[in-house]
Amino acid sequence: EDYEVTPDEKRKSRGEQIIKTFLSKQSPQRVDIADVFAEQCRENLELSPCKEIFSDCRKAVHEYLSGVPFSDYQNSMYFDRFLQWKMLERQPITKDTFRQYRVLGKGGFGEVCACQVRATGKMYACKKLEKKRIKKRKGESMALNEKQILEKVNSRFVVSLAYAYETKDALCLVLTIMNGGDLKFHIYNMGTPGFDKDRVQFYAAQICCGLDHLHRESIVY
Repeated sequence: EDYEVTPDEKRKSRGEQIIKTFLSKQSPQRVDIADVFAEQCRENLELSPCKEIFSDCRKAVHEYLSGVPFSDYQNSMYFDRFLQWKMLERQPITKDTFRQYRVLGKGGFGEVCACQVRATGKMYACKKLEKKRIKKRKGESMALNEKQILEKVNSRFVVSLAYAYETKDALCLVLTIMNGGDLKFHIYNMGTPGFDKDRVQFYAAQICCGLDHLHRESIVY
């Protein structure tokens, strides 16, 4: 994944680094199961450092891990612990599932605040859509669409929906928390106002990747 999102001009050196770390016999992190692909990966990297160079390696590793290692995992205490967490996750979600913290931002239908799952300690962002505002602006279908879309998408450039629940006054979407401040904060409060060209291109590319994923899922934004 890291290789796939590396800029074109740096992809070859990143690929060489991956080969040296995971496919070289001298490396302590060598992945034995992918050894047979080492030479092929080197040749393909020299010809053209395209995104698919390591796809056969990844497929082979997945197939191997789905065999004996996965059986060993199922017979271990770690799998029992995993099932315990899953049972916890299957409990009905209510406002009491979370600890609420400070407000991170405000939008047209409500506010976004930080929250923490009591059982696991994991932090999320809770987007609260106030029922009165939704009803007043006839935004019921919009709220339902947002929930269904967030359930469907799986991209590193779009926040993911972890939980959804409702209170007497609000519909609540619990999302991946993104630390570091929003775009407006960085433009006006971090050093000289504005961004340099490279940073603008980087953010624009991330947005394009997010939109591309939505469009491939037949979602128009």
